[in-house]
Amino acid sequence: MITAASATIAAESGESFHAPGPSIFDLPGIAGSEVTKPMVQLLLAAILVFGFFYLASRKRALVPGKLQFAGEGAYGFVRNGVGRDIIGSHDFQKFVPYLVTIFFFILVNNLFATIPFIQFPTFSRAGMAYALAGLSWVIYNAVGIAKHGPIGYLKLQSVPSGVSPVMYPLLVPLEFFSNILVRPVTLALRLFCNMFAGHILLVLFATGGFHLILEYGGIGYVAGPLALVLAVVVSFLEILIQFLQAYVFVLLNAMYIQGALADEH
Repeated sequence: MITAASATIAAESGESFHAPGPSIFDLPGIAGSEVTKPMVQLLLAAILVFGFFYLASRKRALVPGKLQFAGEGAYGFVRNGVGRDIIGSHDFQKFVPYLVTIFFFILVNNLFATIPFIQFPTFSRAGMAYALAGLSWVIYNAVGIAKHGPIGYLKLQSVPSGVSPVMYPLLVPLEFFSNILVRPVTLALRLFCNMFAGHILLVLFATGGFHLILEYGGIGYVAGPLALVLAVVVSFLEILIQFLQAYVFVLLNAMYIQGALADEH
């Protein structure tokens, strides 16, 4: 990954500045192995999420301590604000563990992009975002099939209600394509593209700022610090986006589950 330090070295050695591109996401394996940094981050995020909720619930008490209070607040945010409000009060509880897990797993992996010495968004690797979206696709389709049966679920997702049968040849393929095939793609792309673009923008401001200061003098002493300030601003904006992307991902999961359980499309 291109860093401010590498930009400084390049400038001091007389190398021309190259704007960061997709190559900054091509990380080598750790110690010559096939294991890459994003793989380790996935494992670390899983351990952190499990460890937090385990410790928060290990010694439950009627009057919660600080850790239990934080855990209950985190759990309640997803349970009430997403599960209950979107899926509905009758069916939501069985899906809460999945929704809570997926929200905090994505959030921690996103926040890795702004944590010093890590500074890499795990889901800026498309394959990892698609794997997570694929899991979601399996879950909400399995829920729908379990309730309505394969044929009933396919009809629910492909045949819009209240539409004249004359329109079926046009609408049924579109509904099938949109509800069955496209959803996991858009779910993954939304997460991947935001993490990918935000990281490139941050690296561009950071490396470009140092290059302007070291190479151009004069105007560079003005534009360079400005670029570095923008890098800090973008970092804070990225934290907001990281949270929103985790929330949107779990919100859409809840909406898809609710749609799969509904008796009418």
